[in-house]
Amino acid sequence: MPKKRSSTPKSAKPKQNAYIAGSGEVVEEHITDTLVTNYMPYAVSVIVSRALPEIDGFKPSHRKLLYTMYKMGLLNGNKTKSANIVGQTMKLNPHGDQAIYDTMVRLARGNEALLHPYVESKGNFGKAYSRDMAYAAPRYTEAKLEPICAELFRDIDKETVDFVPNYDNETTEPTLFPTTFPNILVNNNMGIAVSMASNVCSFNLKEICEATIGLIKNPDFNISSVVKGPDFPGGGFIIYDEAEMEKIFRTGRGQVKVRSKYNYDKDDNCIEITEIPPTTTIEQIKDKIVELAKNGKVREINYIRDESDLNGLKIAIDLKRGTDPDALMKKLYRMTPLQDTYSCNFNILIAGYPKVMGVYEILTEWTAFRRGCVERRVYFELTKKKDKLHLLYGLKKILLDIDKAVKIVRETEEESEVVPNLMIGFGIDEIQAEYVAEIKLRHLNREYIVNRISETEQLEKDIKEMQDTLNDRRKIYEIIISELKEVIKKYSQPRRSMFCFPDDEEESIVEDDTPDYPVNLFFTKEGYFKKITPQSLRMSGEQKLKEGDSIECAVEATNKTELLFFTDKARVYKTTAAEFPDTKASVMGEYVPVKLSFESDENVFAMVPTTDYEGFLIAVFENGKTAKIPLSSYATKTNRKRLTSAYSDKSPLVKLIYVRDNADIALISSRGRMVIFNTALILPKAARDTIGVQTMTLKSGAKVEKAWVLTPEELEKYSRYYVKNVPVTGLIAKGVDDPDQLTL
Repeated sequence: MPKKRSSTPKSAKPKQNAYIAGSGEVVEEHITDTLVTNYMPYAVSVIVSRALPEIDGFKPSHRKLLYTMYKMGLLNGNKTKSANIVGQTMKLNPHGDQAIYDTMVRLARGNEALLHPYVESKGNFGKAYSRDMAYAAPRYTEAKLEPICAELFRDIDKETVDFVPNYDNETTEPTLFPTTFPNILVNNNMGIAVSMASNVCSFNLKEICEATIGLIKNPDFNISSVVKGPDFPGGGFIIYDEAEMEKIFRTGRGQVKVRSKYNYDKDDNCIEITEIPPTTTIEQIKDKIVELAKNGKVREINYIRDESDLNGLKIAIDLKRGTDPDALMKKLYRMTPLQDTYSCNFNILIAGYPKVMGVYEILTEWTAFRRGCVERRVYFELTKKKDKLHLLYGLKKILLDIDKAVKIVRETEEESEVVPNLMIGFGIDEIQAEYVAEIKLRHLNREYIVNRISETEQLEKDIKEMQDTLNDRRKIYEIIISELKEVIKKYSQPRRSMFCFPDDEEESIVEDDTPDYPVNLFFTKEGYFKKITPQSLRMSGEQKLKEGDSIECAVEATNKTELLFFTDKARVYKTTAAEFPDTKASVMGEYVPVKLSFESDENVFAMVPTTDYEGFLIAVFENGKTAKIPLSSYATKTNRKRLTSAYSDKSPLVKLIYVRDNADIALISSRGRMVIFNTALILPKAARDTIGVQTMTLKSGAKVEKAWVLTPEELEKYSRYYVKNVPVTGLIAKGVDDPDQLTL
């Protein structure tokens, strides 16, 4: 689109972007055009060519590095300096040596980030479980490919995958690896793109291969019969949740709780932690425990130190005399990253398009991909054998009358005429004649002739078998299954992450020693939360808010107040004010979806503070129904952080209102009608997902748009809309203030 030149000041057109042209003239263009031209290609490039893994389990940076090492002969050869590998990789990946080396470090065995490392390392490659253990420079370390990489490159030279030119067209590189096992699920992979992300956890190789074989044989195969859950490189205990696992298997989204492994040294009165969740590090755990000790929340610990060495990870916690180690660990599991949640998001590129898939669908996609690789390999070998058979057919005709062939060659005056004369004399084509003309004189004996004839028979048999294989998909699947069984036999290893089952005793809340003091709580429409002490609030100025944001809820409470954050996905996240730091009015506050680890498409809808779970939650829906739910329905005996089915999702939610006792509530519909009723007219239902009762009768196409609690002054002002029975249609609202403009 040609750029529009204008002398109008920039301020007069806020939706346009201005820049200085070469002539010094101000050129203006719509900001949307700038985004499409400049930002969109970048976003697509990050998604497709950088951040998300593909069905072979690799991102482009991984693939370029490993293929370079393969071409350098590092699959079977000796180790070479990492700096040499990095330099060679820059022929395919020109984004800087540091980025390449960072990639190699994560793929190396020494880093311990992967369940099945691809790079055999020598030297200091750091540790994935430590933030401060830095890896050595590439000039000091050495590397080669691990034996399992043979399964990544098997038959890569037989046109099993496509090759594309590198960035300067000097060489070519594969678009995918023809990996013989579902590598995408065997090693963990994480990537952050533009507007989307991927987080694939690792599974046990043997279990995944067996699940793939089961699905190939039977599309209705139950994966959970062989795959119980993820298997993390660092081990730990997975708190088994069958429903959540099935959700991950089916949708590719879900959360896995991982708990650290420990043992108690009675002689030294010391807890030794030897395995931690993959989402944390030694330093994060130490920092959190030290913080809790300083705040007086954990008083049973004398000292904590990092004793990790060449034998592996170890965090030692010295206990005070008389401390119950198991009770302390339950407390630390609840308050520190010693127990953490791994959020799964299996977002994978399929044919260049990102797609979130469950384990079932991923294995189905991988099987289709691998079937294509095997078919291409068989076709490649078939073509080679056909070409060779074609040459032998020509040779067969010659061998039937060698004397004639010798005579033709001897009587030909010019060398260039030998091939044409053989073609004419025996009725063969040019390729066959060229092959015959190159046969050495020593081969014109009986043994050679017999061998060629037998080779022809074997080739004919092989070609028939290959053609049958290409025409029968079951035979292709048999090849895939046999390769998977071979991988299991060669590379399977025992499961590292074990399972434990939650119970009420493990999840029970330990003695609460949280400090209690008065606080003011503020919650905004955009989902930001602040906890400010009264003294700090008196000394503060204006509240800092995000542009366009406003205070939704402001209450006086205490540091032990429990907070219920309801989301637009009919869930409620439970926490306490103590989990948020004290802050000031001059800061924006904590963003609740990030703080409480909401799912990627989940937003906070309302906040309800409570100390005793008394009162009711009034849920107003667009269809005119209103539910009255006792707040006690959200109280749990165990320390559960998230509850599903927090309210009915049959109709979109308009408003969640907390009332200590009955209150007068106003509803306004999209047709401009208004009704006011007292919540005493609605009977409470203990079921959180109750659909409620009809309080406003709506005509076709109408819906409830606004709801709020009236003050006594408002009730007196709008008394004409008050009703004593529900449901009602209501009256046309006139002179009613916008409830969104009311102050709290």
